Amino acid sequence: MTTVPRTGDALPPLEIPVTRTLIVAGAVASRDYQDVHHDAEAAREKGSPDAFMNILTTNGLVGRYVTDHFGPRAVLRKVAIRLGAPNYPGDTMTLTGTVTGVTDGPDGTALVLVRVAGANGLGHHVTGTVTVEVPR
Repeated sequence: MTTVPRTGDALPPLEIPVTRTLIVAGAVASRDYQDVHHDAEAAREKGSPDAFMNILTTNGLVGRYVTDHFGPRAVLRKVAIRLGAPNYPGDTMTLTGTVTGVTDGPDGTALVLVRVAGANGLGHHVTGTVTVEVPR
């Protein structure tokens, strides 16, 4: 039996080094071949100081953060994020989260609403909410 989280519970922070490999691998894995996600020179030509992380990689990292916390039986039901400052190579993104609500889910589970933020050296890279279904 899993302990159901309570509103106000904080998830421990997760620091993710933003490497060039992470940025490129995330873009390739999500089939995002936009040059700004793998070619630093092309990114500079388009006004960015370097290649930067795509939203699909960020989405995956947010999902991982939440499911790693709630365990292998946790199921993501909704991820709603908004990007802010870009993630560039050499920076670190620190993800934080707070439980903002818990309701009854199907089949005796709980639906947990988590407010998530990811900050880097430039500010907030990502903000949003995640709904995760967890066993009771």
